[in-house]
Amino acid sequence: MSLRIYNTLARAIEPFAPLEPGHVRLYVCGITVYDLCHVGHARANVAFDVVQRWLKASGLRVTFVRNITDIDDKIIRRALENGETVRGLTDRMIGEMYRDFDALGIERPTHDPRATDYVPQMLDIVRQLEGKQLAYRTPSGDVNYAVRRFPGYGKLSGKSLDELHAGERVAVQEGKDDPLDFVLWKAAKPTEPADAQWDSPYGRGRPGWHIECSAMSCALLGDTFDIHGGGADLTFPHHENEIAQSEGASGQPLARVWMHNGFVNIDNEKMSKSLGNFFTIRDVLKTYDAETVRFFIVRAHYRSPLNYSDVHLDDARGALKRLYTALDAVAPADVAVDWADPHAARFRAAMDNDFGTPEAVAVLFDLAGEVNRTRSPQQAGLLRALGGCMGLLQGDPRAFLRSGAVLDEATIADRIAQRADAKQRRDFAAADRIRADLLAQGVVLKDSPTGTTWEAGA
Repeated sequence: MSLRIYNTLARAIEPFAPLEPGHVRLYVCGITVYDLCHVGHARANVAFDVVQRWLKASGLRVTFVRNITDIDDKIIRRALENGETVRGLTDRMIGEMYRDFDALGIERPTHDPRATDYVPQMLDIVRQLEGKQLAYRTPSGDVNYAVRRFPGYGKLSGKSLDELHAGERVAVQEGKDDPLDFVLWKAAKPTEPADAQWDSPYGRGRPGWHIECSAMSCALLGDTFDIHGGGADLTFPHHENEIAQSEGASGQPLARVWMHNGFVNIDNEKMSKSLGNFFTIRDVLKTYDAETVRFFIVRAHYRSPLNYSDVHLDDARGALKRLYTALDAVAPADVAVDWADPHAARFRAAMDNDFGTPEAVAVLFDLAGEVNRTRSPQQAGLLRALGGCMGLLQGDPRAFLRSGAVLDEATIADRIAQRADAKQRRDFAAADRIRADLLAQGVVLKDSPTGTTWEAGA
């Protein structure tokens, strides 16, 4: 089976073939660098790291562009609050972003353009849109996009202009012809710092958010490229507006495939800074090792919601230990993947089906079981190699198994009580899972007629 990808634009899984044979051009919306990255950023960037890894494992050359938004209202506000320059803040936050991403095993993209380096290209797109009467100037000095003049608006989100207007809750902002119109160029304000302003034919100012991605993607990948990715929350309005700008200017489709990863939920509510229910990557890595966090993300399908909790991370840690236990017991041979091998073939079929990591992870556990039975270095090598396609199992097994926080007695007692409750409910699968998780963390349970005791394993 060849690679098939869910295309948000088509609302269906479609066969994928790059525009240029053997070469995939991929653009993913990156971070707005005004603060530390949170778990939602980790989810999106690990997801698309797996995408580009699998494309490469499939024998394709990948030009991967992931932008950096380094000019934005939030950035200006934070710089003013901190008493630092915009450039000083963004340089510092880009360094922190890569510290977190490198820890999570997220490979560096081919290009990581900063928006502020592409202002001339943004102004060129604005000029083209104005020439096609898709943009207009306002008395305040802003330049807006005229949404109603672009016939394809709403095709990505699947909403008509009337539906979008029905959801509009605010009055038309001063200078806008229509509530849905959005800004392409913002006139400078007296309160904004000098390093947040550029000269333009429209006066001093700065770009709107949406035009930044249009300029960077087209400058580095061409007017039409293969895959555009980002979080589901970017579908509307950001990606819808990118399409309107880029296609309005060039007359060509922007991306052939649009991919969107699902949200991270906390207690069944979307994680967001506005709700205050978010965790920074830095804070999570104080408690959990980076590969456990990556595995927690990878074993869920990229389009599905990801429910964040310590319980789920603990479970991921125990599961990952079971894989490393197999590699610790049998030294892996250095092997190239034989895709005719039944395990490798199943792994490939899972990944070729819209990057089906849950099924691919299940293959890893089956293969680990076979390694434990056969003690085959070649199969252990295959386990490591397949894990590498998702950025997993590349560390030293013994070091991983010895790392991590030691469970305290209260936590062990609580888990034993949970297991006893599961057995009372005759949920033996849950009871077995608790035993296995504890064993993976070095805790051996011993059942007797008088109860369950434990001791530290080797």
